[in-house]
Amino acid sequence: MKQFRGTGRRKTSVATARMIPGTGKITVNAKEFNQYFPIETHQKKIHQPLEVTSTLGTFDIFIKVSGGGITGQVEASQLAISRALLQYDEELRPSMKEKDLLTRDPRMVERKKYGLKKARKSFQFSKR
Repeated sequence: MKQFRGTGRRKTSVATARMIPGTGKITVNAKEFNQYFPIETHQKKIHQPLEVTSTLGTFDIFIKVSGGGITGQVEASQLAISRALLQYDEELRPSMKEKDLLTRDPRMVERKKYGLKKARKSFQFSKR
């Protein structure tokens, strides 16, 4: 049985997706994906690569995700699924690229600087 793998990252989250031909069941960290991501918009984000490529219900997907918050984990999982789909069929690239599903979001949290409260926020300035 052929399997396809993909890795996705977003902020500090890392997700690896493993796809096997099956019935369309999605498992995240050994939990049903509806339980792991209960918010409907997050569920839609995970389904998006499958809907764009019209492969919804043709693969069983097993995702291992760690680090970061819920939204970062969802977007990392989305990228992992997209990359695994590319391994399955390279001709799906234009349709996924059009929906911006293959772009790794490079934005990270800016580090805190010394002498400041946060990365850019300063202490209140007093003239007198």
